[in-house]
Parts: sequence; C-alpha cells; structure tokens
Amino acid sequence: MHKINQQNNAELVLKIKQWGEELGFQQVGISHTDLKSAEEHLHNWVEKNFHGDMDYMHKHGLKRSRPELLLPGTVSIISVRMNYLPETAEQIQQALDSPTSAFISRYALGRDYHKIIRNRLQKLANKIELEINHFGYRAFVDSAPILEKAIAEQAGLGWIGKHSNVINRKAGSWFFLGEIYTDIPLPADQVAKSHCGKCMACIDICPTQAIVAPYQVDARRCISYLTIELHGSIPEHFRSSIGNRIYGCDDCQLICPWNRFAKLSTEKEYNPRHNLNNAHLTELFKWTEQEFLKKMEGSAIRRIGHIRWLRNIAVALGNSKASENTIPELLKQQSHDSEVVREHVTWALKKLRSL
Repeated sequence: MHKINQQNNAELVLKIKQWGEELGFQQVGISHTDLKSAEEHLHNWVEKNFHGDMDYMHKHGLKRSRPELLLPGTVSIISVRMNYLPETAEQIQQALDSPTSAFISRYALGRDYHKIIRNRLQKLANKIELEINHFGYRAFVDSAPILEKAIAEQAGLGWIGKHSNVINRKAGSWFFLGEIYTDIPLPADQVAKSHCGKCMACIDICPTQAIVAPYQVDARRCISYLTIELHGSIPEHFRSSIGNRIYGCDDCQLICPWNRFAKLSTEKEYNPRHNLNNAHLTELFKWTEQEFLKKMEGSAIRRIGHIRWLRNIAVALGNSKASENTIPELLKQQSHDSEVVREHVTWALKKLRSL
C-alpha cells in the first residue's frame, strides 16, 4: 500500500478529478474494492446461463469481483466516464426507422474507444506519479476481468439501470467507462442511488425481450450479443426482431428518459467514419474482406470479422424490402465460402420472396 496521510489523500483526489476533466473525462470518481453484492449478482447471472457463449464472464474465477486478486495491493479504484454520443436522438431514431439503412450501435461509429481512453488514463497516472512519485497501478478499459459498471456505481458516476447500463442523472448513459486500480488508499465517493423508479421503458422496448426482469439481461436474447459476441448462426426465431441492426442495439438507451440530459461528445475520434451512421445495407454488403479490414482498421467493429459482418447484414437485408438492388446483392453471396453466410443469405432471400 502506498503510504500517504489522510489530508494529502483528500487533496490528491481533488487534483485527480481536475486532471481527469482536463484530459477529456466528463467525471472521475473513487471507489473502494468491496464488490460482494455485485459478485453475488454476477454469480446468479452465470448460474442462469444468461452469459451464453461468453465464457470469459466466469473463467477468471473471483478476479472479476475481487480487484486485489487481479492486481495485488489494490485498495482504491479511480473510475472515469467519457461521453461518446455522436449525434442527436432524432438522428439515431431516423436511421433505426429506415429499413434499408444499416444501424450500428452509436458507440462503434468512430475509432475504437479502448485505445483512446487507455491513453488518457495513462496520462492521468503519469500526472499522479509526478505528484506523489512512484505508486502501484494498472489502467483498464474493458480489457480485463473487471466489474466496471459496479465500480462506476460505487464511485458515484451513476447507477446501474434496469437495462444493465450505467445511468447518470445529469448525463444519461451514452458514455464509456475506464478504471485505474491503485495501491493509494483514496477516500471513496458516495455510492450512486438508483433513480429508475417504476419506469419500465427499456424492458418494454427491447426488440427481443432480452431484459427478462429489472436488472436481469439474458445475453442470449440480446441483439448486441447476437450480432457481436455470437459465433456461428443467429437463432432463426430472433432474426426478424433484429431489423436493420447489424452491430449492436441502442433501443434501451434511446427510450431511457434520463438520456434527455445526454450531451453530444466533443471528441472528434468518436465521430462516424465511412458514413457508417447513414450507410445503405447493400453498400456495406459489397465490401470484400480486404475492404472490411482496411476500412474497419482502428474500429471496434473489426473484431467480429468479415464473416459475421456479412451474416448480420444478410439478416438485415432479409428484414428490409425486395428491390432492384437487394435480391441481386444477396444472390452474389449465395455461393460464399462460409456456410454461415450462405445460410443467412438463403434465409434472407426466402423471406424477401415471400413478401
């Protein structure tokens, strides 16, 4: 444990929060490392198999919920949030309502947030080191077994809503999270209280009824899981509900009343690339693997690979409408090397021809 007196700790926290804001974070909070309640919630979630094929949610044992096991010596956690909303709710809804447009979850339109936030966290750590000399720490951005949402809640950044996203009263939920585990015993912020009340909007709006109960998301039904995490075939009974969503889903955030307070991001790196916020499905379906890898360089989307990219778009095309472009483009991929792509193309053609 890094030795520093209580008064200096309190002063250091004020400086950390100021430095964080100067680095582009909208809020910085301090959390302790006691995550027993979140650990129990995670255990129950996994017991119900709500994690689907995401084995990484349990294969690390207790490291996810006990910070000191992941990084020995950890006694405090610096938690940060950064806005990423690139356009207005009206613009997002317009894209979602257009069956021929490809809808991509708004967090993934720009550059991959992992590197952006990690670099800022490193700069924050460097500032702390200049202030107090060497200290033990490690920065994380969705890159290790961490209960980042529970930590953010403990740090006062917001509460975990019924849809499982973190919500802030003044900023909604369109933000990324990041953490610095540290051996400095910093005074923790007040835990955020829930303000969801009786609202069930996110539960009611979910296209696949993935929010099976308040604060309980069955990932196996979630469009974000189906289009990003799931390898292989998308269960046929979910395909029509996916609509034009080819990477993730934002419905539960769009409907959340707290997001009326959300502010557009000032980070240019999160601005849409390659017109992805307005792209036509057939346009993206034409991309070769080389084009996909080149254009998605530096994007979070790249991790799903070209096969899942085509799979997802094929489903969306099947949910659009038969046109002079749609069916011909699908027919071109009918003999694709991938059995998964062929299967979803066949499904799409069958659905369009039945209209």
